[in-house]
Amino acid sequence: MATDKREGNLDAPTRHPLGQDDPAFYDENALLAEMERVFNICHGCRRCVSLCHAFPTLFDLVDESATMEVDGVAKADFAKVVDHCYLCDLCYMTKCPYVPPHPWNVDFPHLMLRAKAVRYKQGKVRLRDRILTSTDTVGNLAGIPVVAGLVNAANRYRPARQALQQVLGVHADAQLPRYHSRTLQKRMRGHVTIDSAKPAGGTRGRIALFATCYMNRNEPGPGEDFFAVFEHNGIPVVLAGQERCCGMPRLELGDLDSIRKARDHNVPMLSELVDQGWDLTALIPSCVLMFKNELPLIFPDDELVKKVAAAFYDPFEYLMLRHKAGLLHTDFKAPLGKVAYHAACHQRVQNIGHKTFDLLSLVPGTTVELIERCSGHDGTYAVKTETFPNAMKLVKPVAERVKRAESDHYGSDCVMAGHHIEHAVADGREAEHPITLLRRAYGL
Repeated sequence: MATDKREGNLDAPTRHPLGQDDPAFYDENALLAEMERVFNICHGCRRCVSLCHAFPTLFDLVDESATMEVDGVAKADFAKVVDHCYLCDLCYMTKCPYVPPHPWNVDFPHLMLRAKAVRYKQGKVRLRDRILTSTDTVGNLAGIPVVAGLVNAANRYRPARQALQQVLGVHADAQLPRYHSRTLQKRMRGHVTIDSAKPAGGTRGRIALFATCYMNRNEPGPGEDFFAVFEHNGIPVVLAGQERCCGMPRLELGDLDSIRKARDHNVPMLSELVDQGWDLTALIPSCVLMFKNELPLIFPDDELVKKVAAAFYDPFEYLMLRHKAGLLHTDFKAPLGKVAYHAACHQRVQNIGHKTFDLLSLVPGTTVELIERCSGHDGTYAVKTETFPNAMKLVKPVAERVKRAESDHYGSDCVMAGHHIEHAVADGREAEHPITLLRRAYGL
């Protein structure tokens, strides 16, 4: 363990590139040595115990070992910690006092990503996990009209779900997404936007929506709401084009080769849009984070990646920048009453503040209760048989906050988190995306 005794940072945190091109990155012995070093630091600190299940898993392994130290934990059991990390980055961004430039140089999420990448390179990945993270392939198949109907029906049919759990390891009680054959790309095909762009607040006033695989095939409704809200505010909108998955699901699998392929397809297309004068956004915080933060750390020397990252905004961040410049329309027609709003982890770590909360609070007759706690969904974590119980445990405090709020509406910027909360609340109400609530407030 490092000998520097300085307690925490007095400097602003920084972050080093992932470094996957260094041959030592995939050296398993070097990886285990680094995991032991970092786990020792985490064991002596324990500030992250409330964030996710990775840290309780680590601390239980230590406390139940013969030495009650990390050296008493079998190296093979380190993988149990990795299994519960879904790379939300909250430990790095909000809790850890030993992140760079502290000499101990702790980056727990990148260490877990390295462990996942080593495991993936060794072929230690279940077929179930390959399928769940192949969002484009699964979505293209499930989006065929006849197939979509069968998939949606099977997802609601208990015997089919029990068979799916038995064969593939997808928990029978987990809520699975609905597939739409009439995707957002199809719904907005031929849509003509009026080019009345007014640059302001650092924005160019013209925005291209990266539809994302999930919002395109599973939740096209909020995408239509996005068009209505932004165009109501005089912001021309287009879809980015025939994009592929941003790569976040494969990142959480440790499949860095697929991340490179996703970059090679998406980034040149998005770079061209930037050159044409468009800003960029997405309705899934994870996708925004992927382009703004993750890709620049994985490919730090790629100039196109840097260009795209600089042009990417959270949608509510974008609207609030316009509001600060006096260009947001505040002609709201309908109060929203009380809104229980869950701030998604992948939005919180973007360091942009509570922009969704701020914007919804502008609506007259509206109060917003902010819930800053992980929902435990993570795309696949909440559907896998072995982690579904932990996901339900993690979401319980969020669901209790929603229930106590007795709100008129509730939801999250992450629709997957929203539905997971909905599953835990289980009172018959549906979670709503904030962009949908904003459209309702405008009366559009």
